[in-house]
Amino acid sequence: MRKSALAVDGTNIWVAKGEGNNVTKLPPSDGIVHGTLKVGTKPAFVAFDGANIWVTNEDSNNVTKLRPSDGAVLGTFNVGTNPVGVVFDGTNIWVTSRDSNTVTKLRTSNGAVLGTFTVGKVPGGVAFDGVNIWVTNENSNNVTKLRASDGAVLGTFSVGTLPLQVAFDRANIWVTNGCSSSVSKLKR
Repeated sequence: MRKSALAVDGTNIWVAKGEGNNVTKLPPSDGIVHGTLKVGTKPAFVAFDGANIWVTNEDSNNVTKLRPSDGAVLGTFNVGTNPVGVVFDGTNIWVTSRDSNTVTKLRTSNGAVLGTFTVGKVPGGVAFDGVNIWVTNENSNNVTKLRASDGAVLGTFSVGTLPLQVAFDRANIWVTNGCSSSVSKLKR
């Protein structure tokens, strides 16, 4: 079970707390809580799109969009079942949905669904490499690469057992493998 996940908006740190169904806003300068905001049920991950905060809500099957300045809810948007991972690609928001085996692409301005794309079993972690979206598939032991412009599957790559998170280092893709006690490095 995830205890919390966080994102930085350039000014504050936002922490998702699944047990409290909220996110906390705090500045890195003093760490004093500047707000605890209710979102959906069991918030999992948080992303910043350059203007707003996006929170995946696992048990609500949606994402919440918050204005960072005052924490106002700007919208709640339905996605697949059990959404967890979330990433901004410079234009749109991408959300993985564990029980739907999909990734949903949302327009940042209004949360409209621009596409829902099938990936492997139990997608979780998601990253953007500047051109493509990378998704870990926990029960498939692989990673799916999608073209960000249209969601086309560009490849599926085997990694270790139970891949959880994925990150881009400006040259390569890195994947943590929960049951292999390993990290996989893939060429972009």
